[in-house]
This record gives sequence, C-alpha cells and structure tokens, in this order.
Amino acid sequence: MTQKQQVIETMKENGGYATFQQLNHLMDFSTWKTKTPQASVRQIVQVNDEFFRIKPGLWALTEYKDEVLRRFQIQENNRDSEEVFNHSYYQGIIVELGNMHNFKTYVPSQDKNRLFLEKRLADITTEKELPAFTYDCLASRAKTVDVIWFNERKMPSRFYEVEHSTNISNSLDKFYELQDFRADFYIIADESRRRQFNSLMERSMYSEIVKYVKFFNYENLVLQYERECSLANMERL
Repeated sequence: MTQKQQVIETMKENGGYATFQQLNHLMDFSTWKTKTPQASVRQIVQVNDEFFRIKPGLWALTEYKDEVLRRFQIQENNRDSEEVFNHSYYQGIIVELGNMHNFKTYVPSQDKNRLFLEKRLADITTEKELPAFTYDCLASRAKTVDVIWFNERKMPSRFYEVEHSTNISNSLDKFYELQDFRADFYIIADESRRRQFNSLMERSMYSEIVKYVKFFNYENLVLQYERECSLANMERL
C-alpha cells in the first residue's frame, strides 16, 4: 500500500475526513522511510486530487465531499453556514488547546450546542457556567466572549474572540471593559484582517489595552494545535 493509499484508508475509517492531528494520531508510520512523516502527510493531501481542504488543518476525501459537508452542515456558497462552521471550528481548537495546558475552559451558553467537528462544544469545555470571578456587570460582558481560559483559582487567564466577518471593534470593546484582570486578549481571524486590526488598535480609545491584545491568524492557530497535539501524543508513548 502506498503512502497516499494509507492516508485515504485512514480518512475512510474516520468518516471520510480528518484533521492533520487525527491523521498523525491514527496512522502507522513505522514503514515510512522518512523522519518527517507528518510533513509527508501534509504534502500528500495538498497535491493530490483525491483530497480537498475544508478549513486550515481539516481535509476530506473528494469522493466523500457531499457527505462530509452535509455532516458538518456546510452549504457551499452559503455565507451563513460557513460562518457558523468557522466559528465553532476555531472555538473548539482554542478550547482543546486550553484543556491541554490544564486551564479550565468556557464558551457562551448560546454556543454550547454548536459542533467542533462532531463533538458539541459543551462536551469538551470544563466549565458549564461562567465562574463567579467578578461583579455582575462585568460577568455579563464576559459571558459573551467566545472562549475564556481560567486558571486553577478560576480567574481568567486568556480571553479569545473569533472574528470571521463580524466587526472586530465589538470584541475590542469587550476587552476594554475586562482590562483590569491579569489576562491576555486574542483576536483570532484570517490573516487578511490583520491590517484592519492594526488600524483599530491605533485608536486612542484602545491605548490602555494595546499591549495586552494580540492578533493570531487561523493558520498559525492550527499549526500550534497540531504541534501541541503531536507533543502530547509523544508523551503518551
């Protein structure tokens, strides 16, 4: 069996799709004559027509395309369905990264039943309700943040907002109101929105939070997730 065929068979067994993290975990590389099988897998799916990219880090078999898109409730050329999938996909990655680092993780109530691949976000977060860490007026604002990581004392450590097409300034306004906590703030978005982010951060109204707010693009988020999943898999061996 060729390396490409191994990737195809692994995806079939996984329902016709897989993240790179899943492929690296599920595949047997013992017969691959390379020191970097993960890089080989990445190249295989990128250059062969048997595969198509759904999102950064998430690929599927072309012959399973209709079934996989239906499973993820993605309608091609439908902006709303793309927005919903994007949002929960990156939320799920952020939650799983937080869990790997032993943070307590939270998503808003309205997002709990949204899916990260085929798992509900509620099933991968540790906190079902927002920890009571502050005044009600600030808590009501924090409840709407896309993902929050809490430390062992249930105090916020990181606030994340996923901005696919919505107004970034709305997220920055939330961060401004939550600035008194010893926490970092992240805007997660496509690289094409970095210039807009930088322009907004130049506004005087955000001068007090500019050093706490960071922009992280989708591709780098997924790469970090894959690296840390690989490290976790190696530690378990």
